[in-house]
Amino acid sequence: MRFASFACAVAAIGMILFASGHGASAAPAQTLEIVTSSGSHKFSIELAATDQDRQRGLMFRRELPEGRGMLFDFKRDLNVSMWMKNTYVPLDMIFIRADGRIQRIAPDTVPESTTVIEAGAPVRAVLEVVAGTAQKLGIKPGDRVVHPIFGAR
Repeated sequence: MRFASFACAVAAIGMILFASGHGASAAPAQTLEIVTSSGSHKFSIELAATDQDRQRGLMFRRELPEGRGMLFDFKRDLNVSMWMKNTYVPLDMIFIRADGRIQRIAPDTVPESTTVIEAGAPVRAVLEVVAGTAQKLGIKPGDRVVHPIFGAR
């Protein structure tokens, strides 16, 4: 009986290690809000704030539910470039300036593509959400993103 408990514990640890190496995030979910002319839209996001987190991003994930996303915080204004290599889910990439205003939206990005997607101007962050979200919710350049990295509301 002790062996069975030990085996279960080892299996559980193995599953946790396997998941952590395949895109699962240990970071707690945060709330982000986008204020548009048609209203406010809240998202549950993961924050990618380290080089390692930003490099991995949403790679290797097989799904991204509506209302969820990942916010890439570059900690300073950069003219960033993104791509979809090893990313299996089509995404909308929302490029956000340091003041929290949306600079550009790259809609319906192509899974696993190595095509470079540029911000077009210096941005502080990029929000990735499931493809079609921006159009469905009427999110446009100039809309305001509310999250602590962009300062006080």
